Amino acid sequence: MEEFKVQTAKHNNHAPMRPPSEQPKDRATKRLSSESNGMSEGGAGAATPVELTALEESFRRFAIHGDTRATGKEMHGKNWSKLCKDCGVIDGKTITLTDVDIVFTKVKNKSCRTITYDQFKEALGELARKRFKDKPAEEASEEVFKLIEGKSPVISGVTRAVASPTVSRLTDTTKFTGSHKERFDETGRGKGKAGRVEMVDTSGYVSGYKHAGSYEKKVQGKPHPPKPL
Repeated sequence: MEEFKVQTAKHNNHAPMRPPSEQPKDRATKRLSSESNGMSEGGAGAATPVELTALEESFRRFAIHGDTRATGKEMHGKNWSKLCKDCGVIDGKTITLTDVDIVFTKVKNKSCRTITYDQFKEALGELARKRFKDKPAEEASEEVFKLIEGKSPVISGVTRAVASPTVSRLTDTTKFTGSHKERFDETGRGKGKAGRVEMVDTSGYVSGYKHAGSYEKKVQGKPHPPKPL
């Protein structure tokens, strides 16, 4: 009887079993957490840290630039060209934008529009051999890697509007004529409804009378005579 109680107590200390439908969700959550923390699962369930090199960090920064759905594991041709331009790989002499596009097409798979990190390093090796012809292949690749390591996409500034004589002439209220001139006052501010609709004067004064309201002021300023008893 005592052995049965001990076995029952041991079973009660274990965590409750989760239904089978929730187990895949737990594994997916654990995988996403491991990827975001830079961890990879080992064979025995242990997590080992994955250290990203400076070159791979720059690759991921440019891979996700301008694309909210990008994972950072693959890079489009547009971002590849931007990386080569922002990092100074394109010098305009030995390496041009055309060379960059040709290398991208060469290293990528035929049915894909993106390149992986390994293909990215292969493409940089192709450009390095062309730019540093007097150096060995490995040393030339290292020189190109140094241009990219630690770099991020360059965000261009906002384009400023250029003043155009034509636009200035069309928006100058002092040169308006006819009914358009009546819509603005001397300072160029719009009059609103008064500038679009002819307002009827219901004050009782004739048109052009300059002393409107002066009679009321005179009457209010004079003392009123006492009322008769």
